[in-house]
Formats: sequence, C-alpha cells, structure tokens
Amino acid sequence: MKYKVLIFFVIGICLYVVDTTMNADKDKSIFISDQEILSLISAWKSQVGRDPTDDELARIVNNLIDEEILYREALFLGLDQEDTIIKRRLAQKISFLKEESIPKIPSVNELKEYYENNKEKYFIESSFTFTHYYFSENNNSLDRSQRAIKALQENSTVKSDPFYLGKAFADEPLRNIETNFGKAFSKELMEANLNQWTGPFESTYGHHIVYLNSTNPGYIPLIEEVLRQVEVDFLQMKREDAVKGFLNNIRSEYTIFINPDLKF
Repeated sequence: MKYKVLIFFVIGICLYVVDTTMNADKDKSIFISDQEILSLISAWKSQVGRDPTDDELARIVNNLIDEEILYREALFLGLDQEDTIIKRRLAQKISFLKEESIPKIPSVNELKEYYENNKEKYFIESSFTFTHYYFSENNNSLDRSQRAIKALQENSTVKSDPFYLGKAFADEPLRNIETNFGKAFSKELMEANLNQWTGPFESTYGHHIVYLNSTNPGYIPLIEEVLRQVEVDFLQMKREDAVKGFLNNIRSEYTIFINPDLKF
C-alpha cells in the first residue's frame, strides 16, 4: 500500500514538473518586425491600389497581432503536432475550436432579440418590373432615343441596340438596377410614371427609353419570412464573438513590440 502511495506521489511530482516546464516555455513576447508590416502594406497596395489609411493600417497590424496570438495559442495546445500547414491554418484551427464552443441551436427568444436589434439587415429592397429600349453611347444615343420615344407615342416601330442584360426585367431589386445601369438611371426610374413610355434615361452605357410596368416598395419582413437567415446570421455572430472573447481574454498576457520609428 505504501509503495502504491509512493508511486502516485512520484507521478504527481512528474506531472507538476512537466506542467511547470511547459508554462515556463510559454513565451508571451511578440516582436512585430518592420519587414512584416512593410510586406503587409505592400500586399494591401497590390490588392487595393492605394496606401492604407491610418485606420486601415491599424486594422492590418491588429489582424497580424491577433493572428500571431492565435498561432501561439495553437502551438501551446499542441495543434501543430499532427498538422504541417502554415501559421494561418493553425490560427484558423484554434478559431474553429472556439467557434464550436457555442450552442448549436439558439432559442426562439435569442433569435427574436437578435432580429429586433438587426431589422435593417433584412430590409427587402424596392423592386421594379420594366421593359426598355437601349441606344449605345457610341451611336448617337441621345438623339436616337429622343426620336424613338416620339415614334412610340405615334405607334411607330423603334430600332434599338442590343443590351447585354436583355430587354425585360421582372421584380428587379433597386440595388441591381443601380449596379447594372447606374444611379442616374435608377433615380429616373423611381420617378417614372407607370404604364407609359418615358425617357430618355441616361445610363453608364448610353440612353434608354423605359416602360415601367410595376413597382414594389421596400419593406421590413416579419421574422417568420426570414427566420432561417436570422438563425444563420445569429450563429455566425456568436462564432465571431467566441473568437473575439478568447482573444480579449488572453491579449493582456502578451507583450507587443513594434518599432515606433518605422517609416514607410
């Protein structure tokens, strides 16, 4: 019996020593090199085509620090032992672990509260049903469109140019119209009269004459109409909060070193 107690005591001491050694090796210092920051700035400029603003630069550096912290924590948990993927993959891996800690099925009250606080996300845009004739800006578009609307008013035929998205649009959201035709066109369309040819409307491609069939005003739907999307968005928010909470809890354990005299 005494030998068994001694064995357990020795095992306990060994575990304590191992734990102490591992914690002693857990370096909390992070050195952000000039080259890392300059490399990220260069990548940003290549993708966006301009220098980052002060706020954007702060986000770039903070994201780098967050990634480094997640990477370190992943290493401390031994997630690298059977995984040869790069640092970013390890940071993602521990992020996924934190995300999975949230409940899989939110309660009805949680979804209702989230919906009430985020109704604007589910706003159903205004939509329009219309037909149009298109006149290319490369082919005297304004003059031809003016002559075309007079011809339609006199029940004459109209010869127009082909438009790459087609001639008729049914329940087209306003956002799509702004993207495909431009804001000037969408503004004219919102003020157009129903069931008559109007125009010319100028777009980014030329001019158009338009027959507006119907409009559907925008509205905020009942939660039942968008319940599935609300649940998806709520769970995504909880996943992001889980990772942010984890980072906030351990951030203070790290000392960050950045060259204050770095110029770029």
